[in-house]
Amino acid sequence: MRLLISDANVLIDLEVGGVLQGLFELEGYRFAVPDVLFVEELARHHPQLPELGLELLSLDAAAIADTANLSARYAAAGVSLNDLLTLALARQEQCPVLTGDRVLRQIAASEGVEVMGTLWLMERLMAAGVISLFDADNAYGRMRARGRRLPWEEVKRQLDHWRGGGPR
Repeated sequence: MRLLISDANVLIDLEVGGVLQGLFELEGYRFAVPDVLFVEELARHHPQLPELGLELLSLDAAAIADTANLSARYAAAGVSLNDLLTLALARQEQCPVLTGDRVLRQIAASEGVEVMGTLWLMERLMAAGVISLFDADNAYGRMRARGRRLPWEEVKRQLDHWRGGGPR
């Protein structure tokens, strides 16, 4: 099973869209966050996530040192400590990062870590038949209405593509 390390915003996107439970129905994937990120950013308003299947992982000593090094290198970039913990955990586990955060996406890419986001997850949900086009359209509508920051032109292209013949 392929492990993916997520930041908070992707999980919140899917929850706002009403398709979060479907994430944990995807075969072949495991989803995790740093345990510290869960406690600081998700536990209060999203305590059900571990029950749904979200794994909470700890950083080992090397990953904590990696976080400190990343923090020193990218201090001026305005990236949060929790985002750097997410990146360090992905490096520790040698797996991709799930994020919609522009700065974290840039840093992860520059560090050679594969990056995916909400649109990629929605595509996986569609391709696996976990959600329908109707579900996807409604989910994106809810995300937009709630002010989620997605590349809306890309969302439109994705939905248009699906209307014309299925997931790309």
